Amino acid sequence: MNLSLNWITLRVRDLEASLHFYHGILGLPIERQFESRGRQIVMLGAEGQPKIELIQGSDPALLPECGVSVGFETESLDSAIEELKSRGIPLARGPVSPNPHLRFFYVLDPDGFEVQIAEHS
Repeated sequence: MNLSLNWITLRVRDLEASLHFYHGILGLPIERQFESRGRQIVMLGAEGQPKIELIQGSDPALLPECGVSVGFETESLDSAIEELKSRGIPLARGPVSPNPHLRFFYVLDPDGFEVQIAEHS
C-alpha cells in the first residue's frame, strides 16, 4: 500500500476566527470553501501539499488537550517569532532546540490546538 497524507481535520468552534489565524496570520491559501450536511468547511494549503480542513462545529471531535498538534516549516524561526508577536500571537512554548539542526516553538490556534513552527538547518 502506498499512501500519502491528504488532509488533517480540525473541528473548530468559530470558523471565522480559525480562518483569520490559519489564512490571515499563517498565510495558508484557501483551496476551497463549501457546505456539507449543514456545516461550513474550508480546505487550506498550498497546491500539491496536504491540507488543513476546518469544519465549523460547536463541539470539537478532539479536544486541544488530546495531544494533537499541527506542524509547519519555516525558513527563519526568528522572523516567524517576530511576525507572530507583531500580530498579537504569543508563544505557548519554546523556542526549543533538541539538536543542532532543529529549532521550533508552539503557538495556540483559536481553539487551543498547538501549532508548531519549525526550522531545520
